[in-house]
Amino acid sequence: MIAGSPPRRVGVIGPGRAGTGLALAWERAGHEVRLHGRRDRPVPGSLRLTIGPADVPPPWIDWAEVIVCAVPDDAISFLARVWAEAGAIRSFQTVLHLSGSRDRMALEPLMSTRAALGSLHPLQTLVEPERAPEHLRGAWAAVEGDPRAVDMAWGLARDIGLRPFRLSPEHKPLYHAGAVFAANYFVVVEAIAQQLLEGAGLAPQDAWAALQPLVRGTLDNLTRSGPADALTGPVVRGDVVTLERHLAALPEADRTLYRALGRAALELARGRGLDAATVDRLERVLATG
Repeated sequence: MIAGSPPRRVGVIGPGRAGTGLALAWERAGHEVRLHGRRDRPVPGSLRLTIGPADVPPPWIDWAEVIVCAVPDDAISFLARVWAEAGAIRSFQTVLHLSGSRDRMALEPLMSTRAALGSLHPLQTLVEPERAPEHLRGAWAAVEGDPRAVDMAWGLARDIGLRPFRLSPEHKPLYHAGAVFAANYFVVVEAIAQQLLEGAGLAPQDAWAALQPLVRGTLDNLTRSGPADALTGPVVRGDVVTLERHLAALPEADRTLYRALGRAALELARGRGLDAATVDRLERVLATG
């Protein structure tokens, strides 16, 4: 916890990967934390998990200074309505959700309570809750909402080593789409790469093992140089023949994705000195066929 920051009473709804990981990080930072879910499950450390149906507020809701909704996007407004109808939220409380694409208006049913409403989205993937505290340190986090909610979210983020930044509500969908490209679709592209190596004759475990040094090297280059300078391969070399051979060998579905990503790579490569004639040939090869 940041020096001078008071310990908070934090209630987290949703004991999934993100909810449990953040709850553990806040507990280790010195906050009092409660975790609530619909079903019993083991939780790490000394976290306390309460159980109850989604349409009933958790038993500690009056105790919490800040309530964090770590639930799927479609469930945020449902919980807000449940709590509003139950009169469970007080004006002194802050309610935050973790959605990357939705803003504080997902909590609109609670506006009449005068509680502070907002969102906190860590720009980090959380797969193993026990390792979340270390993975969160140094990651960025988008913060949005009422002034009081922003102050609370900012402090909670900094307490666990996140680097908070303000995000306008209208920009959240675009911001979150960028996060999906960086994390989710990166994983999908690696899965496709593994499948193609398997199609070339490698065993599944060997295909992924063979790709890992390449992936690590690419990530290292990205970290040091940024996307434009880290780009390698046939597009940036202007290697039209290789692109044609790839497209001829690929299954139709993968060929469509290859062309789309190739055109995006060409946009990056334009600033690397490719002459106009080469760019024109690449564009023709990568055009939708």
